[in-house]
Amino acid sequence: MSMVTLNEFIMERQADFPFASGDLSRLLADISIAAKIINHKVNKAGLQDILGAEGTTNVQGETQMKLDVFSDQALLNAVKWGGQVCGAGSEENEKYFAFDLEHCRKAKYVILFDPLDGSSNIDVNVSIGTIFSILRRTSAVGDLANINDFLQKGSEQVAAGYVIYGSSTMLVYTTGHGVNGFTLEPSIGEFCLSHANMHFPEHGNIYSINEGNMSICEKGVRDFVEWCKDIDKKTNRPFTARYIGSLVADFHRNLIKGGVYIYPGTKKNPEGKLRLQYECNPLAFIAEQAGGKASDGKNRIMELPPKELHQRTPLFIGSKHLVEKAEEFIQKNS
Repeated sequence: MSMVTLNEFIMERQADFPFASGDLSRLLADISIAAKIINHKVNKAGLQDILGAEGTTNVQGETQMKLDVFSDQALLNAVKWGGQVCGAGSEENEKYFAFDLEHCRKAKYVILFDPLDGSSNIDVNVSIGTIFSILRRTSAVGDLANINDFLQKGSEQVAAGYVIYGSSTMLVYTTGHGVNGFTLEPSIGEFCLSHANMHFPEHGNIYSINEGNMSICEKGVRDFVEWCKDIDKKTNRPFTARYIGSLVADFHRNLIKGGVYIYPGTKKNPEGKLRLQYECNPLAFIAEQAGGKASDGKNRIMELPPKELHQRTPLFIGSKHLVEKAEEFIQKNS
């Protein structure tokens, strides 16, 4: 069976891209190169001095791991010198980057990314990932990128995706025309189409939540989790609890097997902990394109108006019927 590489697939689907001119194709190719570089470093982590903490904290107040810093720089370098974006926002940095290079000033897009999601799991060899979101700039071509380029609703995304570094390395992305997954073939160093036209299974039965936080969750969330545990043969309950603690890994598993991932607001963190622009919007775009749904418990994630670069939001994402069931319990108790 012949293999279709990511670059071949992108070129074949060029007409699907908004404002098709080849720029978005080249940007996706730049991201895939950065992913290969990060994957190589992740796979060598136990053999090189790259494990452990960097000794610094990021804008979120989280301890930066060495691989966080490496991945952040790899992505920034790839998109800056690729010249397809005028600016970039990273979860690891307080402010966005406006690239003051002539070819970048002329670029049509900006990118937001979480360079290494789940990095607290690095030292224990659990799957981690990269998440990215691409937006068409709102500032004038030729000017420096400004904050308004980055503070757009998720519904304005032109592409989004993630890379999962696990037993195999996969890149999954959408440009608004379905979701496709590509597995890295180490022997040739190429991402090859392995999961075409991905969809959430219609009847998922996995729920993913940190149940250690249940006592500080609102009643609607607690009631939904109890519903998941109830015995009901008609709805194939009780459901299976699966929680990795790495958003990309939990989302990817539920996309393959069917389920819902929940990171709600709590008494400790009323707005949740996940970032709207770097994590929630790109995964919401993928979820909707795969027949799923993404909500903050009451509203569609991709319609939330971003007010700041590192805005947080609760997240309910996955199989459509499970997200809607969670919303039903929350609205009942609101």
